[in-house]
Amino acid sequence: MTVTQDALDELWDFADPAASAARFADAAARTSGPDRDELETQRARAYGLQGRFEEADAVLDGLSGATPAVRTRVALERGRVQNSAGSPEAAVPFFRTAVGEARAAGLTFLLVDALHMLAIADTAGADAWTTEAFAEIAQVTDPRTLRWRISLHSNAGWRLFDAGRLDAALREFEAAREAAVQWGTPQQLQWAAEAIAECRAALEG
Repeated sequence: MTVTQDALDELWDFADPAASAARFADAAARTSGPDRDELETQRARAYGLQGRFEEADAVLDGLSGATPAVRTRVALERGRVQNSAGSPEAAVPFFRTAVGEARAAGLTFLLVDALHMLAIADTAGADAWTTEAFAEIAQVTDPRTLRWRISLHSNAGWRLFDAGRLDAALREFEAAREAAVQWGTPQQLQWAAEAIAECRAALEG
């Protein structure tokens, strides 16, 4: 198989990371080289979502880093493991590494992924990382990459919501919904609608 983001999306079910890990393991067993390594990074991610952090790190330790995409994904998943394990400060250097690798190789999708994770792990710099991510996709036409606009607006909205800036939060949630209509999944559209409803209820309360 050719490892595209669409191919990875087909194997993912974030509601069932255990089943996702099994699918990635099976797909990796049927290929080799960098394609196998990219699939294995997603198995590691699925382990991390289950709290199986040592197993996730062990998978990543076994990867070669032979291509920029593999190196970027390994750094991303090491960062996600640290963040999920409750160590966002330890995650930040990995996400910074992923940004550098992705930018040097012109891997915009992964670059924006890394920037969006930095905005989560580095709360003090969240607004700056988010602004940088939006700048990276300003001229993008690929629909799958543009889907990042949903998460970026949504995450910004929740930061504002938690800070009590409800009017600004609502604008971000509405922007997330607009992006979801254009590029998102039905689940993302539902989440955007729920965020808007919660924010409006808070404003009215």
